[in-house]
Amino acid sequence: MAITGKSLGASAGAMIFQQGGNAVDAACAMLGATCTLWDVLSWGGETQALIYNPKTEKVIAINALGVAPTGATAGFFKDQGCDFPPEYGPLAAVTPGTAGGLCYMLANYGTMSLKDVLAPSIELAKGFPVDVPFETSVSRDKERLSQWKYSKKVFITRPSEEKETPVSGEIFVQENLAETLQKLVDAEQQALKEGISRKEAIMAAYDRFYKGDIAAEIVRSVREQGGLFTMEDLARWKPVEEEPLHTNYKGIDVFKLQSWTQGAAMLQSLNILENFDLRQMGYNSPKYIHTVYQAMNMAFADRDFYYGDPYVHPDIPIKGLLSKEYSRKRASEMWHDKNNPSVGPGDPYPFEGKKNPFIKILKERGFDRDPVEDRDFVPKHDVVSLSEMDSLYQDRLHRGTTSIVAADAEGWVVSVTPSGGWIPACIAGSTGIGLSQRMQSFVLDESLNPFNVVAPGKRPRVTLTPSLALKEGKPFLAFAVQGGDTQEQNLLQFFLNIVEFGMNTQQAAEAANINSNQLWLSLGGTRTEDRSPRAGQILLNTQTPGPTRQELTAMGYMLQFSDRTSGPVNAIYFDRKNGTMRGGSSNHGEDYGIAW
Repeated sequence: MAITGKSLGASAGAMIFQQGGNAVDAACAMLGATCTLWDVLSWGGETQALIYNPKTEKVIAINALGVAPTGATAGFFKDQGCDFPPEYGPLAAVTPGTAGGLCYMLANYGTMSLKDVLAPSIELAKGFPVDVPFETSVSRDKERLSQWKYSKKVFITRPSEEKETPVSGEIFVQENLAETLQKLVDAEQQALKEGISRKEAIMAAYDRFYKGDIAAEIVRSVREQGGLFTMEDLARWKPVEEEPLHTNYKGIDVFKLQSWTQGAAMLQSLNILENFDLRQMGYNSPKYIHTVYQAMNMAFADRDFYYGDPYVHPDIPIKGLLSKEYSRKRASEMWHDKNNPSVGPGDPYPFEGKKNPFIKILKERGFDRDPVEDRDFVPKHDVVSLSEMDSLYQDRLHRGTTSIVAADAEGWVVSVTPSGGWIPACIAGSTGIGLSQRMQSFVLDESLNPFNVVAPGKRPRVTLTPSLALKEGKPFLAFAVQGGDTQEQNLLQFFLNIVEFGMNTQQAAEAANINSNQLWLSLGGTRTEDRSPRAGQILLNTQTPGPTRQELTAMGYMLQFSDRTSGPVNAIYFDRKNGTMRGGSSNHGEDYGIAW
């Protein structure tokens, strides 16, 4: 089973399965294809994965997030008048991670050659038919793309015509990207001719990207356009294989990535919600909505203050944050009759037997809790303004990141949420590679998050959050979704839809969710007012009954509505009783699945 954000991407995965590849091979092919299709990411972005290895019966995590380059300090960005690093351009880029992550996963857990896995991507780079979401994205961001000469060359395909950007049905050709991908294949094939192993040959392609001529062109062009990359930045970076975080919810082990993502927020939410009878409350009843909203607010308040790069900050209190005792304390603090507009970070340190070193900051810290009517519910790269949300919400779902899930007969299961380098992307010279915009997920002020202040060689705390769940030690559910700060919210509710309310995979993927905006945005805007929480703002489905609306309003919520509220969830459910897999792909975007 192969599911991802575009039908052509899913087809790439299915092709690899038909050629005898495993789920890792298929996931890598889908990753390459979606990067090439700009759905909505590029080869200069970042990736990660959760992989269930049937040979060891363990879940492993792959961290392929780039780092801040040399010179990227809080002082550097403050001198430019920013409260957060830039959203766009060469200064928004962390070092590329996707190419390295793909090579690492394929070399260590796949079975096929890079040549075979990248064949669909190279074919797509030589030309794919433009669809409406791609046309819309490029047209909307034409002015920004035109500011960077290499991006202008790639995306302004009709300079002498009234509409200068690609139109639906046009064949979009990326000659430079095709050449770059072919260079990776050439490096692998040359290494194989020299008699080295499949794994070593794939890593020879990796070296060409991060240490060879591809790296040199990335660095040259980034610095030419005002960025900070050095050859040492790329050469020093490496993907990391790590232990995932997990918690147990009613006999199901749920796995997430480490604290460089927001993944633990779902685990914390589950730990808090375990103290309530959600099933008795009823799906999307006022009491259920309120309880889930409050639990998420507590988890996100902790996320916003305590999560960051554990390789730079091994003292992140993740053990305390994920302890059941800490969550019981948080659950006991929940207001049951109205929204609590002042939910802040808790104190997990006593649950590790430690004293909180940030008590002074927490006492001095003030939260921006003033309701603002035009607040975005989603990152700025996903939607333009709340007043336009009704008309642009589906387009947001087309554009924000992508997700990949794959599983095979042998038992390999993969869940990925790659991102970065979305349109409008700054292209790195003649490589055809769109640079990441993930630098904006850092903060510049330690009072916002002492673990996530930008520094060279450090990873930002990102929203990307694939998910795997095991039951009785065997795969139960693989699930992922796009959508910035809404990802963990939608995945939490998707999981509860299945576990608490008995929905099947497709029903759960399409079911109405809620979204909270009582959190600090991870993406969008360089000013504090662009990012700060908006207490009580809640996004509900337009089908929400009148009595539910009235009760939530009386509890202090500010209601806003959309006909699509669950995000484009992609998932695979493993039916142990019948020995089958059941896929689900949301009807909210162009996500697509193929099974055999």
